[in-house]
Amino acid sequence: MTQKYENGNVILTLDDDLDLGLCLDCGQAFRWKYDESGCWSGVAHSQKLRVSQNGDTITFYDTTPEVFERVWSGYFDLNRNYRDIVALYTEENIKIACAKYPGIRILKQDEWEAICSFIISANNNIPRIKGIIERLCEGFGEDLGGAYSFPSAQRLSTLTVEDLAPLRAGFRAKYIIDAAQKIASGEVDIEKIKALPFDEAKAELLKIKGVGEKVAQCALLYGFGRVEAFPVDVWVKRILAELYPKGLPQCMYGTQGIAQQYLFHWRRNI
Repeated sequence: MTQKYENGNVILTLDDDLDLGLCLDCGQAFRWKYDESGCWSGVAHSQKLRVSQNGDTITFYDTTPEVFERVWSGYFDLNRNYRDIVALYTEENIKIACAKYPGIRILKQDEWEAICSFIISANNNIPRIKGIIERLCEGFGEDLGGAYSFPSAQRLSTLTVEDLAPLRAGFRAKYIIDAAQKIASGEVDIEKIKALPFDEAKAELLKIKGVGEKVAQCALLYGFGRVEAFPVDVWVKRILAELYPKGLPQCMYGTQGIAQQYLFHWRRNI
């Protein structure tokens, strides 16, 4: 990967697989929009971004090298070699999935945003999830100039379920408040979770109302960067039943979450 700074933009030339569309519109994150100019626009880690891709060249508009290194390099998991990981997947179905959809990566999102977003995602569909999160950010986030940050747990912990009524989040509103209060108070400690073994980290997240097995696995994978996490939804249940009734192949262990993204996207689109 080579990087240059030109006209206020950071421009990357890739030597590994990355497909912005696959990464930003596959159910990992809910704050990205694609426009007619060929750009994706979104907010992560309290930074707004426009980004586009032309083959192996990705342009990060109106950002600095410092912000790119501090935020976007990690967000797009650019320091992990995905080709090396994919080369370890020797089982036939995962090989087909990776060949069909090269460029999927695990986005490294803010831990609190991931927890809250996947609480909102429970028994919900993507357009509605995006709408609730957009209203949450506009109502309680920081104005970044044409976009809004994801509101902190501290900010939301001071609110009531009635305050969240404009979100139209339904039963999830009480779970959002519970999560915010537990994290703001330190009862569920994000910094502690980062350092815990996987099962202990998951157990901490399960203390939050509205966080079950799937939400905890999603938060660990997409927020905490625990690529051994393996969220199971209806599609993944089908994959396991149809392809792996005896369990995942050994070649996926340690990076099950990455394998899951390839399998999920492949199975959903065939």
